[in-house]
Amino acid sequence: MSSADLLLHPLRLRIIQAFLGDRELTTGQLRREIDGVPPATLYRQVAMLAKAGVLLVVGERQVRGTVERTYALSTADAQISEEDLANMTPEDHRRAFMAFLAGLLADMDEYLDADQVDLEVDGAGYRTVGLWLSRDELAEMVAEIGAVVQSRTANRPSPDRTRRMLSTVLIPVPTPDGPADDTADGTLDETTPRPAREKSRPAL
Repeated sequence: MSSADLLLHPLRLRIIQAFLGDRELTTGQLRREIDGVPPATLYRQVAMLAKAGVLLVVGERQVRGTVERTYALSTADAQISEEDLANMTPEDHRRAFMAFLAGLLADMDEYLDADQVDLEVDGAGYRTVGLWLSRDELAEMVAEIGAVVQSRTANRPSPDRTRRMLSTVLIPVPTPDGPADDTADGTLDETTPRPAREKSRPAL
């Protein structure tokens, strides 16, 4: 099985996302985070990821005659290989993007089902911004964002910290006639709808 087929399955992608942030989880803890999935199905997908080296066993203990394993994510193995990425067809990318969106929707549903949702207080949000960038400017921006995120990946869990999911989407949009609706500074004009505009935080 290719790395793309392994990682871009909707349920396996949700499992991988649950471990982001250097988390260590048992299958029981994972079940409580991923609702609506039969235990046998969840265990089968965890076993598949473990066999592929994407999940690593970092602890074991006896629980009522069975072995309870604690898993952690192998970040290096939880990525699509360059070869598989280069060989993906447009349909493969559509399937991958749908799996990605399914994970986002599941996370958003879980957040919205909580009590007293307040995007401003929670530091949550979603937003689209249009930018005019050359290839060099794009590379520079991506490097800057990567450096900012990387500087915080070493943060460990603590009572004053909340685990936050940051997802990024960059899509080049054909503009045959040059700048049209976007303003000169590269941001969306004020007529462009922006979900939860007043309370949201820009999402990269």
